[in-house]
Amino acid sequence: MGTVAIIALIILLLGLIVIFSVVIPIPLWIAAVFSGVRISIFSLVGMRLRRVPPQVVLGAMIQSKKAGLDITSDDLEAHFLAGGNVFRVIFALVAADKANIPLTLQRATAIDLAGRNVLEAVKMSVNPKVIETPMVTAVAKDGIQLRAIARVTVRANIERLVGGAGEETILARVGEGIVTTIGSATAHKDVLENPDRISQRVLEKGLDSGTAFEILSIDIADVDVGKNIGAELQMAQAYADKEIAQAKAEERRAMAVAQEQEMKAKIREMEAKLVDAESEIPMALAEALASGNLGIMDYYKMKNIMADTEMRQSIALPIDKPEQEQ
Repeated sequence: MGTVAIIALIILLLGLIVIFSVVIPIPLWIAAVFSGVRISIFSLVGMRLRRVPPQVVLGAMIQSKKAGLDITSDDLEAHFLAGGNVFRVIFALVAADKANIPLTLQRATAIDLAGRNVLEAVKMSVNPKVIETPMVTAVAKDGIQLRAIARVTVRANIERLVGGAGEETILARVGEGIVTTIGSATAHKDVLENPDRISQRVLEKGLDSGTAFEILSIDIADVDVGKNIGAELQMAQAYADKEIAQAKAEERRAMAVAQEQEMKAKIREMEAKLVDAESEIPMALAEALASGNLGIMDYYKMKNIMADTEMRQSIALPIDKPEQEQ
């Protein structure tokens, strides 16, 4: 019996150790008590049952207590169960409190659940961030292209972090302002002489409205002269006009060739008809002689006229031939 009792006592002690170390985190509860955090053992057991790590909640409560913040375990459990980062929220609240930035637990948890880094936002509120725009290309009224790069100093706006636009919107709006300012300049030299006019015009537009940031300043880092877009457009227009003129000239030439071919076809048709008509002359003469409409003497007179005409043509031919050869 003595041996059985000892074994049973050992098993009981081991069970108690397992219960107090796993189910009831006694070391965490003791650390919380000595840190001034009031929490019952039953709350720790409830955390285990709700699958909330007690070390996370107690660690966050201890840190907030040391920083002078009053945060309950229920709030931290609810944020953990919602998928939030408990320690990041506590770090952000502590940093905001030390920097005198108004930030409540409800807003901090909302920012964290929205997918934004609330701790980074608090740091950006204390230490503004400088973001650089990509190279923005615009053309002044004189046709000269300018390329500009701007550096935008922004500070996080805690009040608009939930639902506010991000850095991409700021960069897009600043780029649009640069393009508008350069495009409205009469000459590119005006922009090169006073690059700060770009900053002034862009700041006047209130580009940070509806965003999660507040624009503190816009500084033009670099302005370079690019291509002469106006001249290139004029050259392209002149080339296009030349192509159009050539196309119209080619169209007129084609029409002239077509008309020439049509006239040649008509001439060939008329020559064919003339040949046909000439082939019918002997028959007509024979018919006229047979019917008495043409006498023999009339026929000989006509032959004499034709012979006389051929003789005259043969006499005139040697005089005209050298001129034709030249």
